[in-house]
Amino acid sequence: MALLEIRDLKVVFTRRDKAPVHAVDGLNLDVDRGQTVGLVGESGCGKSVTSLAILGLLPTRGVEVSGTITFDGEDLLTMSDTRRREVRGRDIAMIFQDPMTSLNPVLRVGVQLTETLRRHRGMSTGEARVEAQRLLEQVGIPAARQRLGEFPHQLSGGMRQRVLIAIALACSPKMLIADEPTTALDVTVQAQILDLLRTHVADSATALVMITHDMGVVAGICDEVSVMYAGRRIEAARCYPLFEDPRHWYTKGLLASAPTLERPRADRLSPIPGSAQDRIPWAQGCAFAPRCPAVTADCLAGPPPMVSVDDTHQHRCVNPAQPHSGPAPADKELMSP
Repeated sequence: MALLEIRDLKVVFTRRDKAPVHAVDGLNLDVDRGQTVGLVGESGCGKSVTSLAILGLLPTRGVEVSGTITFDGEDLLTMSDTRRREVRGRDIAMIFQDPMTSLNPVLRVGVQLTETLRRHRGMSTGEARVEAQRLLEQVGIPAARQRLGEFPHQLSGGMRQRVLIAIALACSPKMLIADEPTTALDVTVQAQILDLLRTHVADSATALVMITHDMGVVAGICDEVSVMYAGRRIEAARCYPLFEDPRHWYTKGLLASAPTLERPRADRLSPIPGSAQDRIPWAQGCAFAPRCPAVTADCLAGPPPMVSVDDTHQHRCVNPAQPHSGPAPADKELMSP
């Protein structure tokens, strides 16, 4: 059994006098111990909502959650609030996207770090402070003892992100969820943060779920990649086969829109047309059809199933891209929403 098993997860936001929003729509996902899995897609595809559902941090009103999320043999959706609080932070930890808003601006760094140690590891105040200093040193923060007495606004963006990582690692969790941990950081700090996460996973066999839209981050750290669109996985494969041979046209578009050193400077990037809002319900066909350059009538004939290319590569496309194929001609009539 995988450490994390998600089956048919659905998250629906309901609003008075408005149509419900299906943020996650039948998601299936497995994460093994010591594995790094990337969840990739544009903003609004359901990546962060999935992570909040795993941690039980979604609002209790106006949200309907169904399916199963099994972590280490227990269903996270049916366990009590008390039990979930024990698991959250100790067994499953999350590195949030924006450290400036994730850290409490009126509490010193040391207070926020020792709180986790005292709550989940039962340490005294003195023991927790010694361990907190060690954790800051482990994540590469200089003058760690001094930093414990400082407020978040006194630290740089990269150092605040390291503090969040230190808090997440405080209880040696079985699984880490990193939600865009390198957003808004310069490239050198990004590389340091990714190297830190990569080293921790290798040394402790911790499972890591990397939520990102940056294909460069995916290539640098992930073992497997699940590409999400409109709340569902539309392609899943090992990292390098996905980059070498993407089958879904959305995945192909994500890769084509990313700059590379191999691309001549005169070449223009190829953005995906439209936006994430230009989609149809999965019950009517492929949600990506209004934006797809290779859409056919079959794409609009109902929800496409997951098809296996081999044992480790799957896609949800009835007209998949062929290996090393170029851009497909667009059928303008079929692409109209």
